This record gives sequence, structure tokens and C-alpha cells, in this order.
Amino acid sequence: MPSIRKLFRHQFLLGLFTISVFALQPSLGWAQSYPNKPVRMIVPFPAGGATDLFARVLSQKLGEKLGNSVVVENRPGAGGTIGSDVVAKATADGYTLLLATSSTHSIGPSLNPRMPYDAVRDFTPVVHVGNAPSIMLVPNSSPATSVQSWIEHAKKNPGKLNYASSGNGTIVHLTAELFKSQAGLFIVHIPYKGTALAIPDLTSGKLDVMFDSLPTGLPHVRDGRLRALGVTTAKRSPLAPDLPAIADILPGFESNTWFGLYGPKGLPADVQLKINAAVNQALADTEIKDKLARLGIEPVGGSSQQFATMATADAAKWKKMIVERKITAE
Repeated sequence: MPSIRKLFRHQFLLGLFTISVFALQPSLGWAQSYPNKPVRMIVPFPAGGATDLFARVLSQKLGEKLGNSVVVENRPGAGGTIGSDVVAKATADGYTLLLATSSTHSIGPSLNPRMPYDAVRDFTPVVHVGNAPSIMLVPNSSPATSVQSWIEHAKKNPGKLNYASSGNGTIVHLTAELFKSQAGLFIVHIPYKGTALAIPDLTSGKLDVMFDSLPTGLPHVRDGRLRALGVTTAKRSPLAPDLPAIADILPGFESNTWFGLYGPKGLPADVQLKINAAVNQALADTEIKDKLARLGIEPVGGSSQQFATMATADAAKWKKMIVERKITAE
């Protein structure tokens, strides 16, 4: 017959187990019921831009997959810093998400070390949702008809050719610097306040080259105003299958504007997985693929870890470029 002490000890341990089970139940039940109210998707850029349009395409289908509405909220300012900071400081419950880009999480931190958030420590990566490639554009008067011939032309004329960008520290600027670095070229940077303002000078031949986003640059090629030599993806893009990858000539060359969903740090793993699964399902939808193609965006998807690995590598690549080339946002 067990002693009173052993019986008491058994009841005490049973009580602890019961308390532990009940303590876990709210968390499990909460994850299963998520979301039970609308989810905010913060876009850190103005309405009407590429990130905003992407968010509005994605949010509707994502809401269907999650079983509750996903509301897009624009919080622009400071190159995406303001909206990103809103999410960094939000409650980690899955009801505030950020549609981030390479500008906010890969490039921005190296250009602005005083950002109010840490792009890695203050966020939980959820899923890599898409890539927007760029294309290499030259005027029709250019003697080059391929990436290789343009490189040869530039090497014969060091310091005499130029390239346009949408401003210092932008992805357009950094892509050209990456190209210069890998090809071993000396060409002069001429910054504009947006690529749209540079197009007339590129068309007229005042500029020699520009790496513009595919959806804004390709129409000028189709209209016969400019010539496209290559695409900045690692291999040919299904969005422009006739264009060779620049990486065919410069192995390892790649430059995309990526888009990804983040939550605040401490986002519960089960909620992270649920959102990730819903996004992957949404990106597999034919209607979504068609809409994104019209925006010049390739859907990606994958696991949260794959997204984190990609973002870390991309940030390291651009940090190296920014430091070596002494690039600033000024």
C-alpha cells in the first residue's frame, strides 16, 4: 500500500501536468482559429506603385485562403522605413504583416545605419512572394546588339560611356554598379529622379545604358524606341523569354527587386506556418499568376527558411557592393 507521502507526490505531479495542458490549450486553440478578424498588410510605399499593386492582387486571394479579409494599408515615407517600423513595433499575433522589398530589407539597412529597426532581429520572415526582374536597355543607335558586344564597346571606350539610374542607392543604381564590377568596366553614373525621366535621354542617345524594371522598360522595346540586351534574372525569365540572361555572359550576375511577407519578431511558429501555406496556395492560382505577370512579377513562394536564407544572401551582396563602391543615398 503506497505511503501517504508517495500518494501526495503522485497527486502533485498529476496536478502540474493538468495545469501544463490547460496552459497550452489557449495557444493551440488560438492558432487553430487564426485569423478571427481582418489581417492588416502594411505596404511601406504609396498607393499605385508596384508594391501596392502586388499587395492588392495578393491580399484578395490570401484572404480567401485564410478565411478572413486581408486589408492593405499604405504607410509610405522615408524609403519604406516608416511602414516597416510600424510592423517591427506591432504585436506579434499575425494580424499585422509587412509586404517588404529588397529596398527595405536588403539595401536600406546598408545605406542608412540609423534605421529605427533591425531588418533581421525585429522581424519574422514568412514567405518570399515574388521577384521583379530588370532589363538592360540601350538606345537604338548603340553599336551593341548583345550584352557581350556592349561590354566590348565599353572596354574600348573607358570613361566615355554613361548609365542612368533612378537615384543614388536605388536598385537601378546598384544593378549597374554590379554589372560594372563583374564586367570590369569604367562608365559614368548619371542619376535621375526616376527612370521615367531618363527614358527620353536614353532614347535620344544622350545616355548609353540603363537597367530598368521589366514592366516599365519592356513597352519601350516593343514600341521600337529602345533595344533590350538582356534580363537580370539568373536565367531567362518567363516574363521575357526572348531575352537572354546577363548571367550567360557574366556568371553569377543576378539582380531582382524581391517582395516578401514579414511579421514582427516573435510571431508564433504555427501562425507563421499557416500564413506561409496560405500564400503558397494563393501564388499557385492561375489567376494570380496572370495578374502578377502583367505587373512584371514572377511568383516565388517556398518555406520561411528559404526566404530568410535568400534575404540574408541578398543583403550581404548589396552591403559588399555599397561598401566597396562607397555608395551613399545622397
